[in-house]
Amino acid sequence: MKSKELIQGAEENLFHVYNRFPVVFDRGEGVHLYDVDGKEYLDFASGIGVMAFGYGDKEYGDALKAQIDKLTHTSNLYYHEPMIAAAEQVCKVSGMDKVFFTNSGAEAIEGAIKTAKKYAFLRDGFAGHEIIAMEHSFHGRTVGSLSVTGTEHYRSPFLPLMDGVRFATFNDLNSVKEQITDKTCAIVMETIQGEGGLYPAEETFLKGVRKLCDEQDILLILDEIQCGMGRSGAMFAWQKYGVKPDIMTSAKALGAGVPVGAFLLTDKVAASSLVPGDHGTTYGGNPLVCAAVNTTIHMMEERKIPEHVESLSSYLEEVLDEVASSYDFVEGRRGMGFMQGLVLSIPVGDVVKKALDAGLVVLSAGGNVLRFLPPLVIEKEDIDAMAAILRDVFNKMK
Repeated sequence: MKSKELIQGAEENLFHVYNRFPVVFDRGEGVHLYDVDGKEYLDFASGIGVMAFGYGDKEYGDALKAQIDKLTHTSNLYYHEPMIAAAEQVCKVSGMDKVFFTNSGAEAIEGAIKTAKKYAFLRDGFAGHEIIAMEHSFHGRTVGSLSVTGTEHYRSPFLPLMDGVRFATFNDLNSVKEQITDKTCAIVMETIQGEGGLYPAEETFLKGVRKLCDEQDILLILDEIQCGMGRSGAMFAWQKYGVKPDIMTSAKALGAGVPVGAFLLTDKVAASSLVPGDHGTTYGGNPLVCAAVNTTIHMMEERKIPEHVESLSSYLEEVLDEVASSYDFVEGRRGMGFMQGLVLSIPVGDVVKKALDAGLVVLSAGGNVLRFLPPLVIEKEDIDAMAAILRDVFNKMK
């Protein structure tokens, strides 16, 4: 098989920091992927929440091809039209005031951390401020983003990390209160925890944290890298709660397939934080990725993608609940919108592998959660097809 030969060649040159599955994908069409040997896979992972429109969408592809023919890079020393349009569009749909484009979600978190620290520095006249993050959170793998990631096994080999981070319990307001000191400058959390196991924020918790921040001039940073851009059933998950952050991070589906992230902030924070020379990026917000952002937002609004997710998410939940009730080793379901998980008492890695063998691409999270992050354009028949494959896999594992 062609895939075996390609994988052997890859392992000779690639730095082995991923335990990749033995599949070499070649192309995609709609919500399906195809490997180099021609096998078809139903995709319920979407490149870890990136491929919002699935694969081969003509409108999206044509827009990027047109931009490639015009201009792909200038650096941030100059303006270009795609960046100007993308900034306007992302601020409009988010309700935030200013945006800085990055290359990834981890870089967006880095920018958010620096912004919060500079805001507090200018306010108080000294450095050394602290950040409160959440246990079981995941914000990235750079030193800064890892410092606010509340999962020990990600952090421990790389200690010491950034100082001044305290961890609270997600959805426990008293735990957050206990971590606040006179040095606290920001509280950072995912609106829906992804890697930590598909835990949505409880409304009373999120509103309670917002109130604490308002009372003590602490900045609320909401990480919408995975749960944003329509996946929750709103453009950004915090919009379902009515709790606006001071700083928000975005990536993954923001460009629907190109490497782009962003951190967004209110006018208040923008006016009293980073200034020229404090932060930068060579590639961030280049013409190509900004063309992708513009096209993505336009398509999401034109095709009413968040509304589609909201209307179909109850059916996805119903189907997953039915599957869960049929097997003793499925302990339950949790999540929001098209960001769902089944909690398993059997090794989730085995299920992911067997599902892939059966032609279904799914993910794991939180150690024991089977995670579903499908393209946002799936229909009922795709959910039914997923459930049929999953039942077949589960039946063989009884």
